[in-house]
Amino acid sequence: MSGSLPQLLLVGCGRMGGALLAGWHEAGLSEVLVVDPARPDIAPPARVVAEAADIPADFAPAAVILAVKPQQAATTLPAYARFAGRAVFLSIMAGRGIAGMRRLLGAQAAIVRAMPNTPAAIGEGISAACAGDEVDAAARALCERLLAAVGEVVWVEREGDLDAVTAVSGSGPAYVFLLAEWLERAAIAEGLAPPLARRLARRTVAGAGALLAASGEDAQSLREAVTSKGGTTEAALAILMAPGALPQLLPKAVAAAAARSRELAE
Repeated sequence: MSGSLPQLLLVGCGRMGGALLAGWHEAGLSEVLVVDPARPDIAPPARVVAEAADIPADFAPAAVILAVKPQQAATTLPAYARFAGRAVFLSIMAGRGIAGMRRLLGAQAAIVRAMPNTPAAIGEGISAACAGDEVDAAARALCERLLAAVGEVVWVEREGDLDAVTAVSGSGPAYVFLLAEWLERAAIAEGLAPPLARRLARRTVAGAGALLAASGEDAQSLREAVTSKGGTTEAALAILMAPGALPQLLPKAVAAAAARSRELAE
């Protein structure tokens, strides 16, 4: 991601907004104005204001990044309608649909809806994005640059696919963290000291993820390579893969998350 970025307006600087801001800083941002009353601590070269009314009249961002909570959309977005037709709106609000945002921002609003995930905080995220009809090639390319600062970027043509994306990669880190949490508890139950149990669980999950990312093999092949006939791993997987266990529960969990994403868009 070479070359400086144009002026950007970041609305909300919580965990994900902050991760994006850090990524842009590393990429060589030119000027970012942040709107967030809770973040007066943001360091230069970014600037921060408390609310939309405090944005200088001559500030002309190429992109307005919407990183507020989706429940705040109705009260927050109308204040930025003045940038419609002049800037692309990049929304990372989970579940908020393009049509609903356009009603708040105006018919001219060019909107890209994206779903990054929390590994973006260390530059290891993946974001899926969908561009509205009003988004031209230049605006789409800018949004890809902004998202690529924190990891990989993929595009989907159907906005409805973002509900499944949200359920898999958006919520997915929580599933992995839950696995590490349960693995640690199981290790303690088997008599290991808590510090050792935590170290083993965390490093095992992190290392397996790194191996999966680096390997040309698929997940099933890697799993089978670890599973010796009649061995300890096979005994454990017989429990995890039993009817009614993980193979049935995980699809149900993903479906529940996707359904909730669709509800938020209504």
